[in-house]
Amino acid sequence: MNTSLEDYLKNIYYLQTSSGKVTNMILAEKMNVSSAAVSEMISKISKSGYIKNVPYKGFELTKKGENLAINLVRKHRIWEVFLVKNLKFSWEKVHSEAENLEHASSDELISQLEIFLGNPKFDPHGHPIPDKYGNIPESDLICLSEMNVGQCAYIKQVSDESSEVLEYLSKAGLKLNDKIIIKEKIGFDNSIQVSIKSQNIFLSEKLSKNIFVSIKQ
Repeated sequence: MNTSLEDYLKNIYYLQTSSGKVTNMILAEKMNVSSAAVSEMISKISKSGYIKNVPYKGFELTKKGENLAINLVRKHRIWEVFLVKNLKFSWEKVHSEAENLEHASSDELISQLEIFLGNPKFDPHGHPIPDKYGNIPESDLICLSEMNVGQCAYIKQVSDESSEVLEYLSKAGLKLNDKIIIKEKIGFDNSIQVSIKSQNIFLSEKLSKNIFVSIKQ
């Protein structure tokens, strides 16, 4: 199993769990590669038994492919915890580092690292860490952009796909578990004004769609 093929399986898994539909075009856009490159790799992955075609849905992971993808996610998120907790990396820098480390780590190494870290349940961005059996707890989080004016919630997760978004959130002083109140929603550009730590902050639609909250503390 080479690094490129593993990256494809993991990205298919992310798309499958977020939107339920995976096509060559959608995958090419997410991975920022050509459609021709995707078609070639999908052909290889299909022959290896990691994906199957689904009528009207493109393709999806087989159980074999899903198990491998979830294991990669597990390795990635445990490495992120280590990098932030023990090496003091900022949360906008750990994603790319963990991308490299996940491919070079054995299951035994990750299990020992997990114990060393105290069996963390979430990565630095609030994403749940799959256990060694591939189990992931269900999430009841709400996208911040879907909250109504006057509602109060707690930041529980932020998307790690954009380092620029994470860097901006850091500069704005937003952290996991912070209490946030929706003060205003601006219709013409879908931005919102929130109150956090007694400060009013404006967040663009893109930013608010990358933040996930819970009404429970």
